[in-house]
Amino acid sequence: MTKLKIPSYVFTITHKYHHHPRFLLLAAATITTTPIFSQAYHFLALQSPTMMPTRIATPHFNHKHLECLNSVQELPDSYEWTGVDANSSGDSPITESVPVIDLTDRNASEQVGHACKIWGMFQVTNHGVPDSLLNDVESAGRSLFALPAQQKLKAARSPDTVAGYGPARISSFFNKLMWYEGFTICGSPLEHARQLWPHDYTIFCDVTEKFEEEMNQLAEKLMWLILGSLGITKEDVTWAWASSKGDFKAALQLNFYPPCPEPDRAMGLAAHTDSTLFTILYQNTVSGLQVKREGAGWITVPPLPGALVINVGDLLHILSNGVFPSVVHRAVVNRTNHRLSVAYLYGPPAGVPISPLPKLVDSAHPPLYRPVTWTEYLGIKAEHCDKALSLVRLLCQKTDSMIL
Repeated sequence: MTKLKIPSYVFTITHKYHHHPRFLLLAAATITTTPIFSQAYHFLALQSPTMMPTRIATPHFNHKHLECLNSVQELPDSYEWTGVDANSSGDSPITESVPVIDLTDRNASEQVGHACKIWGMFQVTNHGVPDSLLNDVESAGRSLFALPAQQKLKAARSPDTVAGYGPARISSFFNKLMWYEGFTICGSPLEHARQLWPHDYTIFCDVTEKFEEEMNQLAEKLMWLILGSLGITKEDVTWAWASSKGDFKAALQLNFYPPCPEPDRAMGLAAHTDSTLFTILYQNTVSGLQVKREGAGWITVPPLPGALVINVGDLLHILSNGVFPSVVHRAVVNRTNHRLSVAYLYGPPAGVPISPLPKLVDSAHPPLYRPVTWTEYLGIKAEHCDKALSLVRLLCQKTDSMIL
């Protein structure tokens, strides 16, 4: 085994500043880019154990968990989120809501850009996706989650994969369970669909594949509306259209929230940001999506007939050099109604380094993040959850005679 050698000045700096919050950010931001600090990573983690979030356990489902979601009359302790008001909208009166944008409007690009900058989220109408297809994908999702527990577990996600049936991927960072079950599709749904419906899987496959095709077309349109609002052209991001770089990557996430006996003490999906460029979400008529708004707390994003919700992800935040916030959002549950949503998680070609666009960088606006591929970033997010962005951030402000 190679002996870990840590330079003496690392100990000196750490001893002096290890309680300094900006030092913790420095350590988090540099371990992936600076060999010396990469070598000292475990030392820093031991000095400040709270610097990095820790996985509780690998998330998984079993029969007991599924029976609980569908039959209990009282909320088990394992699902109780103490101190969380699931329906809280903050102390301030709410006088505004997430923007709703008509994509046929001549000023759609400007409106989209403003919504991305101010909210990090918006809803779109007249987006071109047929209502009939939205109804079909909702029906397909309901059919999946209505299957017996034993049948759904045949398509359970394995610990080292993304696709399949199971709990939220962020579950392992929390010591309480979420009132939620999900199904992830990466590429073709055929393998898992055959496990769920051995003799009648084609309907589910046809609907989800058609939905993915429509989502991809809409995502491409939205991508250029968003970039166009920043004055970015195709010449500025050749990786986004050059076939030699490969296609954009995406995944489809079906989310299901059964009725909960005590919704005010439970959580559907904990607060998080997405690891995408952006996410397109279809939600049925049952409310539950909430976005965190500074100064206003949690604001509900109401379902609108035929509308789709768009939210900025971490990679678009990086690409815009921080202009567009990666919005924190969550899902709450209710006592009487099932809620279903379908998320299209849109990202760049897996191997393309994503960094602040050159047009958005100058002496007054230095790059805030180092280049990172989606593959690498997903790995960082899987290990460190909400600390992922800080791990790829470049800090250059001087504080206490330290370069932070």
